[in-house]
This record gives sequence, C-alpha cells and structure tokens, in this order.
Amino acid sequence: MMGYRSTQTPQYPMMDDTRQGKLHARSGSTEGVPVAIITDGKDQGAARLDELGRIVTAYSEVTENLQRSHESLRGEVRRLQHELVSADVRLQRSRRLASLGRMATGIAHEIRNPLAAIGLYAGMLVDDLPAESDNHDVARKIATAVHGLDAIVHDVLAFSRDVTPKPVWIPVSRLFDRALDANLPLSQQAPVRICRDNQDSKIRVRVDPDLMHQAMVNLMRNAIEAMPSEDGALTLRARQEGDNVVIMVCDNGPGIADDDVEHIFEPFFTTRSVGTGLGLAIVHRIVDAHDGAICVYNDGGAVFELSLPSLAAQGSYDKPETPASPHNDHDVLAPVSEETPKSLALQGATP
Repeated sequence: MMGYRSTQTPQYPMMDDTRQGKLHARSGSTEGVPVAIITDGKDQGAARLDELGRIVTAYSEVTENLQRSHESLRGEVRRLQHELVSADVRLQRSRRLASLGRMATGIAHEIRNPLAAIGLYAGMLVDDLPAESDNHDVARKIATAVHGLDAIVHDVLAFSRDVTPKPVWIPVSRLFDRALDANLPLSQQAPVRICRDNQDSKIRVRVDPDLMHQAMVNLMRNAIEAMPSEDGALTLRARQEGDNVVIMVCDNGPGIADDDVEHIFEPFFTTRSVGTGLGLAIVHRIVDAHDGAICVYNDGGAVFELSLPSLAAQGSYDKPETPASPHNDHDVLAPVSEETPKSLALQGATP
C-alpha cells in the first residue's frame, strides 16, 4: 500500500510515537496505517472560544452599565423637569401676587384715609354721647366696625409690602414665646393646652425676628381658631434636619379639607365667615423670603411644617433687639383643668 510492504512502518520525522495512531481498514483487515493526530488545531479552537466568551462577557457588562446609566439619566431628566415645572409655577404665582399686591396697596391707601376719619368721629361721638342713649350704642358699633376694617387694611398692606428679611441667629424657643404672648388674649377665650418639647431652646434659626414673629403669630392664631371650644391643644415642635430646622405648628381641630389644601396659601382664600384670608398667604411670603419652605397636611388636625436655615451646634449667635419672653418651655396660654394635664405630645400629632 502506497509503496510500502506490510511489514514496513513508514517514518514521520516530525512526530514521535506518542502522537501516532492507526487507522483500520474498512475491509476488516487488522493491518492499519499509522496516521498523525494533530491536536494544535483543537487547542487554538478552545483558546478562540475562551476569547469569544470573554468578549461576550465584556459586551454584556458594558451593555448593563449603559442601561443603568440610561435609567439614571432618565431619572435625572424627570427630576429636572419636575423642578422646572415647580419653578415655573412659583414664578407665575409670584407675578400674580406682585400684581395683586400693587392693586391691593392702592386700594388700601385710598380706603385708609377716610376710614381713619370715620373712626375718629365715631370715637368722639362715643365720648360725647350719654352712655344710656341709643345713639351712644350706635356710635360704639361704628367704632368697632371701623376697627375691624382697619385690621383688614393692615393685613392687605402687610401682604403687599416688600419682604426683605434682616436675618440673625435666634433660638426657636424665642419665636415660640413671643408668638404665644401675642396670642394670649385670643387663647383666653377658651382653655388651650400648649405642648412643647425641650429641644426648641437648643435649636437656632437664621431669620428676621419681626417677620418670623408675624408668621408664627398667624400660624398659632389660625390653629387656635380651628380648635374645639373645649380641650383645645396646640403643639409646637422643632427638629434639626441637616442644614435646616423644621418647625411644626399642630392643632387638634377638624383639619383641612383635601380640596382646600392646594389653595390654603392663596391670598383672600378662607373657609371661615370672618377674616380676610391673608394670614397664611403672608406666612407663605415670609417663609419664601427666607429661602424656606412650608407645607400643610392633616394628622389628628392640621399640621403646618416650616423648613428654615439653621445654625446647628454653634455656641454664639447675633442677638436680636427684641426682648426674651418670660415664658418657659412648658407655659400654657390659659388655665388648664386638672382633668386635662399638660403633655409633651398630642394624640395623632406627628412626632
């Protein structure tokens, strides 16, 4: 076969015996022909498969990273779109309020001058007329009505006035104390429990004392007026959240209707038979002027949350000119019955 005798074995100089094999004839002959089994091709194929596997794995990792980056970018775009919409809403609201403020200022000034004259003459009539006469009672009612109208004009002017804070660092407890003093006459009409923790004297905020005093007075007055005639409770809290302080003013009244929440800070919006509806709008303007934020929700009553810049763990601060109140951390606005002891938390209030 191929020029070799059956007893001869062909020599393959490029291969040793360990890499030779025999191929048996299909005829069934036991004689075979030595052939070379080349294994280098298999090794190369395996190496190529390994390399291809590594390429596929790397491609999968890159694809997953791109997918995650894509999702992250989509989330960032959604966040920026939401912020843009919110900023546009605030801008439109500021423009409307500015126009409304200019109009209200003009009307208020036109009303205030004749109103002052009416109040002056009504007061003179009250002083001159006999106390038992019917005209004296009429003059007194006129003077009372003028006083109410003057309060409305004052609110309109306060709302339309340019708000430019002159901030200093003060403890939150001072804001609470001054506002409680200012609302003392209103709270004396019915017993009111004051619930405070011991943290408000340790937390400081950088605010204009007079402007923030007005905001706190309005919030507390709004809460007191919303409380039930008996067992009213006003909760005041403050907590540190990063670089901000969150101040909470809570009441145990009926809360705010869901349809009214989105309008609660709009000027002249009110659900009560009395009042101008400017109190909370003024609060919103003051907080916004301090680069803060305010929100409202229901939790066992209405809860107003103010987020303001803070001074955490600083030993000194600029003292405002306003004097400190004699109230301590647990003073009450009105006498509390023995059955209703003071507490540090309200049922249903947000901790």
